[in-house]
Amino acid sequence: MSSIEEFFRGISPVLQAFLAACFTWSMAAFGAASVFVVRSISRKLLGGVLGFAGGVMIAVSFWSLLAPSIELAADSSVPAWLPATVGFLTGGLFLRIIDKLLPHLHRGMPTEVEGIKTSWRRNTLFIMAMTLHHIPEGLAVGVAFGAAAAGLPHATLAAAIVLAIGIGIQNFPEGLAVSVPLRCDGMSRPKSFWFGQLSAIVEPVAAVIGAASVIVSTSILPYALAFAAGAMIFIVIEEIIPQSQRYGNKDLASLTTMAGFVIMMILDVAFS
Repeated sequence: MSSIEEFFRGISPVLQAFLAACFTWSMAAFGAASVFVVRSISRKLLGGVLGFAGGVMIAVSFWSLLAPSIELAADSSVPAWLPATVGFLTGGLFLRIIDKLLPHLHRGMPTEVEGIKTSWRRNTLFIMAMTLHHIPEGLAVGVAFGAAAAGLPHATLAAAIVLAIGIGIQNFPEGLAVSVPLRCDGMSRPKSFWFGQLSAIVEPVAAVIGAASVIVSTSILPYALAFAAGAMIFIVIEEIIPQSQRYGNKDLASLTTMAGFVIMMILDVAFS
């Protein structure tokens, strides 16, 4: 971890966020590349990997975002719970608004197209749903690196790196969960891979926006951290957990959700 920190210390915070988000995007691409060696994926396994991804996202939201938000606010003149509450709810509301506007379709819900009416194909709508999912992950990475650049004791570079690693870990099964079902729907392997990794390409863009925003004004840091957490929790509740429970083995999905949470918790506590 120390060598990674040394590398990141030599570059600007926005570039740090961009490179870290490129890593998380590449992990989604590696997961999507599974389509070249896997013909199909069982519904139980798909539910399990989605549950794992949801567990990691829940842990990231608390350990890497909400807890630092509360700690940072404790040093300010406002109640420690206020920025976390406002940011968290605003993040969820922001995702809800995008959810209502952006046309998309969740896998396993073939008749429930959400967002404004469109003539887009079903696979395009599914890819848009996954793209929506990756926006808060990129924001979380960017805000974490922007917070570390502020030099505050509760927001460290190590914590930002661990957050990026955690999101990268859960992006691998998510990439697989996009590309393999597309292949099963009849799309070619190269196209399935392309669209599988494309859904995560928004992460570097969102990371740059997140990092630049908190660097411009450090006063919004507690709110920005909680905002990213709220957006991620909205995605977990609205999309990841319901989908994981819909694939035939709720117990497996629940256990992998817990496993994902524990693994991310260990990473955050041990290395940040």
